Amino acid sequence: MLSFAILLFFAVTGLTLNHAEWFDTHQRAAVFHGALNRNWVNTPDPGAIAKDEVVNYFRRTYRTMGALPDVHVDGDQCEVVFKGPGYEADATIDRETGKYDLTVSPFSLVAVLNDLHKGRDTGKKWSAVIDFSAVLMTLVSLTGLALIFFLNKRRFSGLVLVAVGALLCCFVYFFWMS
Repeated sequence: MLSFAILLFFAVTGLTLNHAEWFDTHQRAAVFHGALNRNWVNTPDPGAIAKDEVVNYFRRTYRTMGALPDVHVDGDQCEVVFKGPGYEADATIDRETGKYDLTVSPFSLVAVLNDLHKGRDTGKKWSAVIDFSAVLMTLVSLTGLALIFFLNKRRFSGLVLVAVGALLCCFVYFFWMS
């Protein structure tokens, strides 16, 4: 029963991933403008910025969420990107003036669930949940397969159905995926 909720989650989100066109996954992006402390982005080291101050400013001021996978410093501008499941915030900052444009793009609940399914922008803890789920579902599947050997009346038909299912998957892959 522990695996039931996990199996249901991955089954439903597998369907929503396969048919993304059924769902409106994008919501309107919000754009903000402002200026940072110039000293944070115009440092003596041309390839660096005061990353902690910049990140904390955006988190405090605009409640940006998610991990910070990207900070690009390129000459006279830099870009700070926050990403999480169903969320992205992208700030482009002029290093000389400190002026920035921040685009915050929240997505729908379906997009959040799809990102959780794929493990995209979710971090190591959620990756561990996915690994645990995969191991649990594998154990449940193998247990079900092992149980067929104890049902004398259904053993042959059960094993035939397993073989037919495996062959159908192979058939679809080799003949319909070209």
